[in-house]
Amino acid sequence: MRQRLATVALRTSAGVWRTITRSRRSIPSLLNRLTAGFYMKDEAFAVGMEGACGPGPVQSEADAARTQHGSGARRTKDGAMGGPARVSVFRIQGGRPLSGEVSVKGSKNAALAILSGVILAEEPVTLTNLPLVSDIETKLRLLEQLGASVERAGDRVTIDASRLSRTDPDPDTVRSIRTSFYILGPMLARLGEARLPQPGGCKIGARPVDFHLKGLSILGAKIELVGGQYEATSKKLKGGEIYLDFPSAGATQHLMTAACLAEGQTVIQNAAMEPEVVHLADFLNRLGARVEGAGTSTVTISGVRRLGGGEFRIPADRMQAGTYLLAAVATGGEVTVRDILPEYQAPVMSKLKEAGVSVEHGPDWIKVLGNRFATAVSIKTMPYPGFPTDIQQPMAAVLATANGVSTVEETIYESRIGHIGELNRMGAKVRLEGRTSVITGVDHLEGTVVEATDLRAGAALVIAGLGARGETIVKSVHHIDRGYEGFEQALCSLGAKIERIPSGEWESVSR
Repeated sequence: MRQRLATVALRTSAGVWRTITRSRRSIPSLLNRLTAGFYMKDEAFAVGMEGACGPGPVQSEADAARTQHGSGARRTKDGAMGGPARVSVFRIQGGRPLSGEVSVKGSKNAALAILSGVILAEEPVTLTNLPLVSDIETKLRLLEQLGASVERAGDRVTIDASRLSRTDPDPDTVRSIRTSFYILGPMLARLGEARLPQPGGCKIGARPVDFHLKGLSILGAKIELVGGQYEATSKKLKGGEIYLDFPSAGATQHLMTAACLAEGQTVIQNAAMEPEVVHLADFLNRLGARVEGAGTSTVTISGVRRLGGGEFRIPADRMQAGTYLLAAVATGGEVTVRDILPEYQAPVMSKLKEAGVSVEHGPDWIKVLGNRFATAVSIKTMPYPGFPTDIQQPMAAVLATANGVSTVEETIYESRIGHIGELNRMGAKVRLEGRTSVITGVDHLEGTVVEATDLRAGAALVIAGLGARGETIVKSVHHIDRGYEGFEQALCSLGAKIERIPSGEWESVSR
């Protein structure tokens, strides 16, 4: 019988298009392998995309990688297979004050931690308000590789991890997002063994896993690094006393989750107090865990024999909320951000008020009246409840046009500086002194071509472009798609002029 063939188009890091011809029946599995690691490489596979504010369907890189779970194929929103890959850019016409209201989607960081915890559940788990971003898609794909079934309807997903069958997921999938490493402890607790490569993620500095490995060893795990792979085994985890040398949110979440099925009691001292730790504890307790003290520096976990299932709503993303607030300030606009907990924005609100920005808030909303001539302030990133490291880059975009000299000291990720050179390309005056960015405010920024180097740097450049004069092109927006669902659509609803266009279309015009 004649074999039916199909062709897939790829764009390499050198910008060269090539095609691969395979049988149509093998295309879905081929696409799974191709998309699994491409977010961490300078290659791309995506379905066709059109503008955001203009005519045509909206399709982000996150949408392009969206899975119709069970089929394995990457499809467009209407379920049809897409065409050749086209990497996109944001084109922004600056100088338009934002105005209106915007609701915040579910928290990426909370959801990623919770998806690691799903591995412990022996009954189906339903998550609602799950953000539709590429990091979440990768984590869901990882769970499928372990043997879980995933059914999705919009922002509602049901995961059945009762029949996990693998302990060695695809290395490329694991390396593509850092939080994939956080499944190590849950896999040990549930299955007794795991094999994972060293973690990846945004290149924002050294993020060692020493705290994770030390804590798991205290719980009885045996872990060896063999050929770049962590090989871990444990007959049964047992509770213990864990002290973290630094209140790492990732380590706290990872160890807290693993300890849920450990024998006896586990106490984590100097634990992170981030809201995402609280959200994870609430989720685990919903399934039958016994976690106390989340949100304080001491977390106590009393091990249970098993966890069941349940339904849980992912809380709003505090980083996304902060980004919208700062975008309003940068454009001199008036924006209300809704469906949030204002207490989580206390450091940001405090610094905005110090800068002369009008800030109001209610039970579940914050309103800012932007001041394009804000006063310079000094910021030092700290673990919660300090100023969040994820917001320092977007804040730098605002301070670039503030009156006076601002300083932003990054104490958590030493290489979270990818935005500095790009802001300077737009006319900012930012210099780096050690781990401190010294920002001398200028009258205005000028639109130009810039490139996102990581998730939050990308958000910072979008904010800068919204407030700048003229047109700004932001390249490598796949970084932004890792953490912001419908970013350009939300900004358009506030009056921004921003559209997503294929990079080839922009490049042909710019030549």
